[in-house]
Amino acid sequence: METQLLFYKRAVPVSSEAHKDVSLRVAGKYSFAKEVNSVPLVAAEFRAAAPDSTIVFAGEGDEVMPVVILGLRDKENLYVDPDGSWNGRYIPAFMRRYPFVFASSEDGKNFTLFIDDEYDGVNKDGEGEKLFDSRGERTSYLGQVLDFMREYQSQFARTKAFCKRLHELGLLEPMHAQYTLPDGSPGRLAGFSAVNREKLKELSGETLEQMLKTDELELLFVHLQSLNNLQPLMEKVAATAPKAADKGKGANGAAKGKSARSETV
Repeated sequence: METQLLFYKRAVPVSSEAHKDVSLRVAGKYSFAKEVNSVPLVAAEFRAAAPDSTIVFAGEGDEVMPVVILGLRDKENLYVDPDGSWNGRYIPAFMRRYPFVFASSEDGKNFTLFIDDEYDGVNKDGEGEKLFDSRGERTSYLGQVLDFMREYQSQFARTKAFCKRLHELGLLEPMHAQYTLPDGSPGRLAGFSAVNREKLKELSGETLEQMLKTDELELLFVHLQSLNNLQPLMEKVAATAPKAADKGKGANGAAKGKSARSETV
């Protein structure tokens, strides 16, 4: 994850002048993210995302942020089907806000709403939801978008504070996951961090009590539990490589290769 924009191609400020006749066709498709293997997650999403997703931390120092792993290889999103449908239980808010995004001023106090003009749902044919009415006023739809974006930005700021606390407590450590595909070829996922269980146990009772009261301790346990979802993700990788697996078949058609397996270090 190199930038907060990721799949945005040409984000421009939303205005009544430039977008008076613009409508947005929302089709519930996520093809725009098919080559993104992780996206940021805010702390408020941990419980919803954890049942079938792996939550880790990316970045260093004050730039650490939770992310959800969507694929194990570069330009791979295992949660997006060929038709653009999302096959997971939970869709991260980072994805649901697209094609909109907030840009902050240099002092971080003011925000401007942007839209990706190259999103294929943006049109002037009246298809979908209009952004402005005939008088140039915001439609109720655009108002809902702004409410969602403000809430997301608020949660994003709280999550940054949460991550800063984890960094100050020294709880995060680099990790990597190794896996083997059915044809025997190895794979490795790196560049992320997870909470060190032993360091968590070494925290003082006072610190643990504070984290319990602020729900931070629960978030850490949810994160640690979600690491178990790496194995199903490995199995998804194996399912997308049938041709490689077929290379190990004998005369009776049975696969000689091993099933996808993983080891998190």
